[in-house]
Amino acid sequence: MRRTETTRRGALAATGAAAAALLTGGCAGDPAPRGREGSTAGTVAAAARAEAALRRASARARRTLLARYDAVIAAHPSAAGRLEPLRDAVARQTDALRGEGAAGRAPVPPAVATERAAALKELAAEERRGADAHSAALLDAPPELARLLASVAAAGAAHVYLLTEGSDG
Repeated sequence: MRRTETTRRGALAATGAAAAALLTGGCAGDPAPRGREGSTAGTVAAAARAEAALRRASARARRTLLARYDAVIAAHPSAAGRLEPLRDAVARQTDALRGEGAAGRAPVPPAVATERAAALKELAAEERRGADAHSAALLDAPPELARLLASVAAAGAAHVYLLTEGSDG
């Protein structure tokens, strides 16, 4: 059954609007909690460690997703034209989240369904899990990282749409 109410452009616009709402609503507070002057250095160091841990976890999740894209493309070369732009976006997100840190170990390539439609469905599910995790991480992220996570979450939601809507199997 073909849907005609929702266009790809409309869905992407809605995703962008949702990301903008997250950015303006979730990042309006003070960038750091205020405490006694003596504890400021410790608070700043703890916040920096927490941010670094969140960045590492987010980058690791994107590397895992990147490995899944690579595995699906290798298993289903006919899907490469559709998947490579999305894969390239995930690679750029991984680099942005990693920042100046180490590249990290490449994850073990995941098993891929033998049917193309099933492989795309699994890829979309992985993108959805990532978008949900990045959205949830916004609550604990400092403003600059929260903006990046919101952007990555919105892109993941758009990827889910592109992978599931109009799927030609």
